[in-house]
Amino acid sequence: MSVSLVLIIIMGVLFAAGAYAILERSLTRVLIGFLLLGNAANLFLLVVMGRPGIAPFFGAGNPDEMSDPLPQALTLTAIVITFAVSAFLLALIYRSWQLGQADTVTDDEADLAVRERRPEDEDTMDDEITEEDDDATTDFVDTATAPIMVLRHDDFDALTDDAPTDSPPAGPAGGDR
Repeated sequence: MSVSLVLIIIMGVLFAAGAYAILERSLTRVLIGFLLLGNAANLFLLVVMGRPGIAPFFGAGNPDEMSDPLPQALTLTAIVITFAVSAFLLALIYRSWQLGQADTVTDDEADLAVRERRPEDEDTMDDEITEEDDDATTDFVDTATAPIMVLRHDDFDALTDDAPTDSPPAGPAGGDR
């Protein structure tokens, strides 16, 4: 077995274990799954990089002997993104532990109601919307249905438009500067 084949097998195992762990209800397992996926992505970029070569600096050697710098840059970016999301998940886990002394995500009433819906209920929900409702509730087609009314300076006498403009002040042409 070659080194690339071993890395590909390890990468596949890490992707599978990470995807399985992310689907758990425990936030700690979600964090572990995300870390496994991040490491699998880094291994993928390592495999894509190909044969190692000399450092890709101008004038360091023949360009055919240099390694590709793009996978190296992508690996560094993946490491930073994995670190940032892991820090966010750790803060989320800590806050969840403070509030409920557990890091598992539970279903609320809305989730349970969606889970208990039958296909017949989906069809009746689609039938509830009529053409009149659709025109009145979307895209704010009229000014009567718009949530915000934009006022201009000529709508009220007390409202003056004294905003600065880029036009030159009115006065004699070629005045003193």
